[in-house]
Amino acid sequence: MTEQQLRGNVLRVRERISEAAVRAGRRPEEVSLCAATKVQTSETIRAAIRAGISICGENRVQELTAHWEDHAYEGARVDFIGHLQRNKVKLVAGRVDLIHSAASEELLRTISQRAAALELVQDVLLEVNIGREDSKSGFLPEQTEEMAALAAELPGVRLRGLMCIPPIQTVPGGNRRFFSQMWKLYVDIRGKKYDNENDIDCLSMGMSQDFEEAVAEGATLVRVGTALFGPRPPLSVGAK
Repeated sequence: MTEQQLRGNVLRVRERISEAAVRAGRRPEEVSLCAATKVQTSETIRAAIRAGISICGENRVQELTAHWEDHAYEGARVDFIGHLQRNKVKLVAGRVDLIHSAASEELLRTISQRAAALELVQDVLLEVNIGREDSKSGFLPEQTEEMAALAAELPGVRLRGLMCIPPIQTVPGGNRRFFSQMWKLYVDIRGKKYDNENDIDCLSMGMSQDFEEAVAEGATLVRVGTALFGPRPPLSVGAK
């Protein structure tokens, strides 16, 4: 993909976000675009930033580390949006702006401990298993309030909101009900005023196939990869 094509894709995705927001009676600026840069090269990431991407989301710690060392993220914020193992927290906490995938109590405590050791506070989202899938990590909806209260007590983390990856759907609009449930959870958590209500401002949901539905149901951040970069190339973290 050429840089010109990438610029066109970024523009089209932003237009689709704006149109979805307006249809839902929202302001387009309420929704942030996170470019899911999984398996992209450092040069592609740089080109995306030049094309206007301001948030890069990494799924794999190995790729995050390689691109970080290559200074690929300069000019943009970087989030971690993939599954995070506890033994990899030391490579992520303090390096990214926001961890979207705090998916267990043990992981939440490990992030807090690592951040506190670095004398910083790590922003996190609680990952919610909104579809109650055995194959996915995350808190069940009924566990979310308890975990939000715990996050407010931990010294090394700041709760910024919620994230979900709903079940794969075969029909258009199939995830709207899950996005709607997430919005209700998000509003409820904000209403509890854990620590500081103003800190809880992120509902991360929606990907290339369904981000417009997510925007319609209240997403404040969408994670888009294929619609920006096209089909994913083979993994090549060492590419410059």
